[in-house]
Amino acid sequence: MATPPAHSPKLSPLANLIFMSRWLQLPLYMGLIVAQGVYVFTFWVELVHLVEAAFGNQAAVEILIKGTGYRASFANGEAKQLNETIIMLVVLGLIDVVMISNLLIMVIVGGYETFVSRMHLESHPDQPEWLSHVNASVLKVKLATAIIGISSIHLLKTFINAASYEEKVLLWQTAIHVAFLVSAMAIAVCDRLMAPSEHAAKKRDGNANH
Repeated sequence: MATPPAHSPKLSPLANLIFMSRWLQLPLYMGLIVAQGVYVFTFWVELVHLVEAAFGNQAAVEILIKGTGYRASFANGEAKQLNETIIMLVVLGLIDVVMISNLLIMVIVGGYETFVSRMHLESHPDQPEWLSHVNASVLKVKLATAIIGISSIHLLKTFINAASYEEKVLLWQTAIHVAFLVSAMAIAVCDRLMAPSEHAAKKRDGNANH
């Protein structure tokens, strides 16, 4: 005999209103999608400037130098030209944009799935692997890891262009990056400590149902 489908419990008007308030987050996620589009546009503008500079466009070279804050190439009155350091700084900037874009996707998809509504992607061939076991705790750890990656790119850009920064800027950026590392490790440790408790609670609930 087939098991009848489970019906959603009937909620009181107040409880239903509170539960439905989760849809107020939808405009926030839609706004992040717009921000994602801005990042895509910025990426391609920067890439076009890099290609133009590689073919000798002086205006594109100046835009890249101004955007990266690189001053060593013309500190002594030398001609402004594309060099390996500028290319590296621009490419790291593009990687930074991609990593932030990945972070946005993680927040949009994972946050919507966790806090708003199920997307029912179980049978979809392109379902992200991490989405199958995502929850608020896992999402926090993944976001912390992504932020560390973005901070690492920023720190690498700063060290490559260290001549353009004061010593205190280098020290503060390093200290902030270390703070991100410590925070991520603390979140991971807390998640690991809480996981056995949650597993034990689920096991007790399962035994109680039997």
